[in-house]
Amino acid sequence: MKATRATFRLRLGAVTAAILVLSLTGCVSTSAAPTPAPARPAGSLLIVGGGPIPDPIIERFVALAGGKGHARIVLYPMASEDADAGLELAEDFRKLGAEAERIVLTRQQANSEAAARRLDGVTGIWFGGGDQAKLTAAIGHTPVEAAIHARYLAGAVIGGTSAGAAVMSTPMITGDERRPGGARPPDKDSSDAFMTIARDDVVTIDGFGMLPGVIVDQHHVRRRRGNRLLSIVLEHPELIGIGIDESTALEVGPAGPWRVIGESAAVVYDARQAKITPPSAPILGTTGVRLSVVPAGGTYELKTGVATLP
Repeated sequence: MKATRATFRLRLGAVTAAILVLSLTGCVSTSAAPTPAPARPAGSLLIVGGGPIPDPIIERFVALAGGKGHARIVLYPMASEDADAGLELAEDFRKLGAEAERIVLTRQQANSEAAARRLDGVTGIWFGGGDQAKLTAAIGHTPVEAAIHARYLAGAVIGGTSAGAAVMSTPMITGDERRPGGARPPDKDSSDAFMTIARDDVVTIDGFGMLPGVIVDQHHVRRRRGNRLLSIVLEHPELIGIGIDESTALEVGPAGPWRVIGESAAVVYDARQAKITPPSAPILGTTGVRLSVVPAGGTYELKTGVATLP
């Protein structure tokens, strides 16, 4: 042990002397190495707002996954309580020439490296509808989620509908609220929800964070969900709110503006330059929020906040 420590001290002294010489000659920089920029994903996202999925959206997903004879798709249906969830869509993918496998995982299974390795070589991953909290409870912060991110970085397309859209962002809207109706709660049998624009009302948890700087809502126009998304955006003005309507998809590519496809629109709430009442104010208010209703065929550029109409 003494010989080993002596040898280590001699080597350390030699290394220190070498660094000193190099520093004096200007060959070694004394400044800290720059932090490398995060890798830009090579893949795409196809985020569907729920409802019936038009054929062109299904076809687009397969094309982004590599197309006929090349696409290898995995579907995760755990958001749904339906035992057959995902079977029909998997068959639709197969009809377009893709390999499609439906995988149901428990939390314990998702925590295994074996489950993560099943995504090796996959070119498309799809999250089904239902309850988004069930999906994140099953695979959030597990090796499977890490493998999903790795596939996205490598070029795979990640898609989902309804609950499968909500999981794309962090924070993720769960669908629950803390104070329904605010000071005037609805009747117990009422189906009304998110009747107010208020702080600390919309419940959020961690999603999969596929789309940094954004919070995603689904069924947005059809179910009149503007109040809940605007509330979140005003609480977190650094986030862009994207409300995607039913039978409509937002396509996020590795470069260029986002594209809206399908049958309706995506609504964008941008409060990055807005004035907002302070947390101590009794009512959540704002001025200067930028609102864009982007129909199918339109585009949106996240950095500039510029939308284009078809």
